Amino acid sequence: MKKLCFVLLCVLFSLVACSGEGEQASDQETTENDVEQEEPVEPVKPEEPAYVYPFTGLEAEAEANNRAVAVMVNNHPKARPQTGLSHADVVFEILAEGNITRFMALFHSDLPERVGPVRSARPYYFNLADDYNAMYVYHGAADYIEDMIKSGAVQGLNGMYYDNDKVLFERSNDRVAPHNSYAIFDGIFSRAEEQGYPVEAEYEPLPFAEEVSAEEAASGISFNYGNNSVSYQYDDTSGKYLRYSDGEQTVEYADSTPIELDNVLIMETAHQVIDDAGRREIDLESGGNALLLQQDKVQRVQWERIDGRIIPTKDGEPVPFIPGQTWINVIPTSPGIDGVELSNGTE
Repeated sequence: MKKLCFVLLCVLFSLVACSGEGEQASDQETTENDVEQEEPVEPVKPEEPAYVYPFTGLEAEAEANNRAVAVMVNNHPKARPQTGLSHADVVFEILAEGNITRFMALFHSDLPERVGPVRSARPYYFNLADDYNAMYVYHGAADYIEDMIKSGAVQGLNGMYYDNDKVLFERSNDRVAPHNSYAIFDGIFSRAEEQGYPVEAEYEPLPFAEEVSAEEAASGISFNYGNNSVSYQYDDTSGKYLRYSDGEQTVEYADSTPIELDNVLIMETAHQVIDDAGRREIDLESGGNALLLQQDKVQRVQWERIDGRIIPTKDGEPVPFIPGQTWINVIPTSPGIDGVELSNGTE
């Protein structure tokens, strides 16, 4: 009898043990199946800002509906350092007479108190300003150029009519004319309203992207406008390009704030001297070869005039700018891009 009880107990224990193993195996299979059936987790994409500034691609707190302002800025050695350039969304640098360049600084996202020294108008500059739908601020013009502006080529404000009025223009005492006339930004909008110019506008943003697809390194670039040299050097700390004229860094006059750029576009195009004063015609329509510097890299691109704006392209497609400030250097086709020296920081 005792033997029979012992045998029954052994059988019962074996059944319980087998049942436990089965449950454990079943639990294991269920867990494995659950793992197999889990859907992959997609990375969280950063939210795109609701508003961006159209010429920098940087986030704006609200929709920016103020009209852009294009100011002619003097680049004669006696006018350096200038005031206000660190606030510009885009700066165009193009030859005027001789081998001296002038700047057209486009302001929209960040408006300084004053800008200058301000110099006279040129058609290729005010045509750019008009195509960017910007008010054009300048000081002086040849008669035929002033006639073009008065006839509606661009909505412009000429410092010759407001010289030292302390509303739109003021003369500084620390420089001599013609290198001492400065535009007062608050006065630009009040004088524009007096002329019946709209001071609000909507703009389609330029193409922007956060990353650069280029692989060729370019920590620096240099070239010449005649006897005047221009160079840009990439700064690892800020992740931006610093600008130099004739070996001196381009900074703000008041406090030496450096000009720091996220995009540098060097574009070649045809230049032609048209009169004894050395005035030029410059082709800003036909497109051509260009170099685009961003994030310590360079891309060999083309430039095109698309909807009136200068855009780098590759294989007919726009190459996006990096969000931030841009400087566009227009250089003659001779020597053109072939005369530009690139450095990659390894020498």
